[in-house]
Parts: sequence; C-alpha cells; structure tokens
Amino acid sequence: MTKPAPKRYRTINWKAYNQALIQRGSLTVWLDTSMSWRGTPQGTRGRTQTYSDAAIPFCLTI
Repeated sequence: MTKPAPKRYRTINWKAYNQALIQRGSLTVWLDTSMSWRGTPQGTRGRTQTYSDAAIPFCLTI
C-alpha cells in the first residue's frame, strides 16, 4: 500500500503570515517594579548578599 500524498497548503494572506513569523520569535518580559534587586542585611556576621533571593531565579530563567 502506498501512502497518500500529503496535502499542500497555500498561503493566501502573506501580510498576516509574515507578521505571525515575526511574533513567533518575540520574547516579552514583564518586570515587577516592586521586586527588590539588592539583598537586605541579614543581621548576622559576614557580607550581605549582593542580590536578593527573588532576583537570582529571575536572572537564571532569562
């Protein structure tokens, strides 16, 4: 048995198709303005953290 030939699709609306290709590679990042980037003093001996615990996972996900 032979396989049926796959259907071929024609692009009719090239403007929308090109815009969809452009948006496919888009990466939108929303930043929370209330997030503190600097580490807060711990009250213990030693150096304070340079970045907060919330800023580190944010940077790792990007």
